[in-house]
Amino acid sequence: MLISFAVRASFGVFQIPIAEEYGWLRAEFSLAIAIQNLAWGIGQPLFGALAEKMTDRKAIIIGALVYALGLVLSSFSTTPEAHQWFNWMIGLGIAGTGFGVILAVVGRAASDENRSMALAIATAAGSAGQVVGAPVAEALLSIMPWQTVFVTFAIAIVASLMVLPAMKAPPVSKSELEESMGDVLRKAFRDPSYTLIFLGFFSCGYQLAFVTAHFPAFVTELCGPIMPGGALYSIGITTTSALGAVAISLIGVANIAGTLLAGWAGKRYSKKYLLAGIYTGRTVVAALFIMFPITPTSVILFSVAMGSLWLATVPLTSGLVAHIWGLRYMGTLYGIVFFSHQLGSFLGVWLGGRMYDIYGDYTAVWWVGVAVGAFSAIVHLPIKERREPAAVAA
Repeated sequence: MLISFAVRASFGVFQIPIAEEYGWLRAEFSLAIAIQNLAWGIGQPLFGALAEKMTDRKAIIIGALVYALGLVLSSFSTTPEAHQWFNWMIGLGIAGTGFGVILAVVGRAASDENRSMALAIATAAGSAGQVVGAPVAEALLSIMPWQTVFVTFAIAIVASLMVLPAMKAPPVSKSELEESMGDVLRKAFRDPSYTLIFLGFFSCGYQLAFVTAHFPAFVTELCGPIMPGGALYSIGITTTSALGAVAISLIGVANIAGTLLAGWAGKRYSKKYLLAGIYTGRTVVAALFIMFPITPTSVILFSVAMGSLWLATVPLTSGLVAHIWGLRYMGTLYGIVFFSHQLGSFLGVWLGGRMYDIYGDYTAVWWVGVAVGAFSAIVHLPIKERREPAAVAA
């Protein structure tokens, strides 16, 4: 999770170098990252089902190999179309090494009492990847071309498979084994709560993907200068480009604490109300950030505040799915919900590039993010947070 998400979180750092080398429009690079997020969403339930049919390890190995191959092929891309095509492979690879497969393993390995916290710890590993991903990419770009960085990341993805022998999870209960995937899916699809969870996860993807893909460029272009002798300058942040990479890293640092806190709270309080509160907080933070002048200080404050709410939704949403519909097909059920997240990601990344090319800034895209965040806060309130009788462990 750490290595997979470190690479995924770094793509925004490559936006300006790649676009400038080939003279691409901002929307063309953005579409590649948007396609990556869409492929991730499509692949998530597929890899979840694959893991449930042919074991988790095999699904992860396939995902890692596809991820690495997509990175290598993308490093040879010289046209926007080729770059966009190979990002389909990268997105599928992220699906095979990301939340849907890993959280299902963790969910089965944890007790009912500690499941929220266990899911939060696994999610925080992805946040730790985000801490190092963007700065490492920025550092590597200073000594090698972006193509070589992509190949280096591909090697790291394959090397991460060495941890698989240590991964073990107990089987699901006897009663859950007796339920077919079709029965569980039909039960979930008929439940309005599942639809509300699906709709609510959309804004999470929109906000996270937009910031990950566009925030480094946004900071580089619109932030005020880094003043010599100031606090940021004294710790080595001398350019807005470096500040953009550090901002993504800061989001990851704050997110580790926020995600673990969400896991702790999910054990004690209603998950749907916690989710509504998180989405409300994101809405307020984003609105305040865009309403005031963009400065290095406001970038740092925004990164810490938004980071504390960043992936806090993941252990609560996945935990809610497991609580209501059981663990047997958690990977598939959460994968389908996650597809909504990735639809939002596709729109956030693509719309960011498209609106930038039309208007020359990201203001309109920020306000769309504020609106969908408020929508998600509202739709979580009617969810019925009760366990389906057939999903109770024997």
